[in-house]
Amino acid sequence: MIDKLYGKYFQKSRSFLYPILGIERTAPYSPTGSFISIPGYIEPVDMKLIITFKRETSQAFEDFEKEMLVGNPLYFDSILIEDYTVYIFNFEIYQKDWFNFIMGKYSLLSSVFKKAIKTFYGEQSNEYKYMDTYLNPDKYFTVYATLLDVSKSMVSEVGELCDACDMEKESLTIPVKDFELLTKTV
Repeated sequence: MIDKLYGKYFQKSRSFLYPILGIERTAPYSPTGSFISIPGYIEPVDMKLIITFKRETSQAFEDFEKEMLVGNPLYFDSILIEDYTVYIFNFEIYQKDWFNFIMGKYSLLSSVFKKAIKTFYGEQSNEYKYMDTYLNPDKYFTVYATLLDVSKSMVSEVGELCDACDMEKESLTIPVKDFELLTKTV
């Protein structure tokens, strides 16, 4: 059970979309970023999850890349930009979930997404305690009403307990010189 509100912005695409890729939270490699757009090339409506990893040349990373990234059923493409590899995943088969995510309607995510998020964080983790309140807000209206010092009806009227994603913070900005790489991809 939570006893305080989570006060700072967190990368929503990494928390709500990345888990569907099936990469374990404890995997030996973690992304440096997670995004839903590259302004001017990939827009949120394109339903592409963009994940960045620091470029690695070790055999261990190559194995991880082959199995979990390039070998992922949602894999679309990848490009090299400076010291990073940008992996793009196609979420078109999850159109309804994608747009619920964009609208901040996390409670409306499908059971497939909710299960993937629960598995990713682990049911007993502190992170999942918060995620569960976002995915199943009706169970937590009283808790949030107490924490916010407002009526339960006010909280239930709002419905969602987590703000929608900040499009600016969920956008990857890349150097102008690398735009040509994107035009070949998109």
